[in-house]
Amino acid sequence: MPAVTAVVTGGAGGLGAAIARRLHADGHAVAIADVDGTGARELATALDPGGGTARGYTADVADREALAGLLDAVLADFGPVRVLVNNAARTQAKPLFEITPEELDAVMAVNFTGTFHACQVFGTHMAEQGYGRIVNVASLAGQNGGTATGGHYASSKGAVMSATKVFARELAARGVTVNAVSPGPQDSPMVRDIVGEQNLGAFQRTIPVGRLGDPAFVADVVALLASPGAHSVTGACWDINGGLHMR
Repeated sequence: MPAVTAVVTGGAGGLGAAIARRLHADGHAVAIADVDGTGARELATALDPGGGTARGYTADVADREALAGLLDAVLADFGPVRVLVNNAARTQAKPLFEITPEELDAVMAVNFTGTFHACQVFGTHMAEQGYGRIVNVASLAGQNGGTATGGHYASSKGAVMSATKVFARELAARGVTVNAVSPGPQDSPMVRDIVGEQNLGAFQRTIPVGRLGDPAFVADVVALLASPGAHSVTGACWDINGGLHMR
């Protein structure tokens, strides 16, 4: 039986790489897309040197035509796409009233507009097949307004959660589910850079469970939502934040 093809945007490093590794370990053929095409190809080669079940692609999700081109390329290499993980994101920690219009546009173009367009492009393809799993990576910042990240990042992730519901409602009858995961601070280089190693202990004490999250576990949750058995879950946002936001 051919492997189920999954596309992971922003997959060259960080959480995206963890997700790509997990999906590949589960038997998916993984298309790793990133503006860092070299990094995406290096990870793909590490997963499968022969390129039969993992390939890297250069793609800027802020460009809708690039997303359409990505779909065409993956179709040519692997066949129909069954899973899409919208992980690509741009993060900037900056005081709210110092965010420039250009910075706002740049963050929104990747985090929200890129996710929205990817849901359109790949969601249409999946709906035509009558099956698909889309998982959008949101953020605790989109739920609580952000603490360590910029207001433009928090706003973009709040918009991602709303878009998840919109596409879930539209695509449900076509066999396509659309869900989000909302991680809190993870034990990652990005979080450590934003918080600062000297502040890490105090920061962790503000988290009810007392520790940063594990990107590998977030990848586990994404894999579960991307599985065929998750057919009854759509329009949901699964929180992974150590108790920082409860609802």
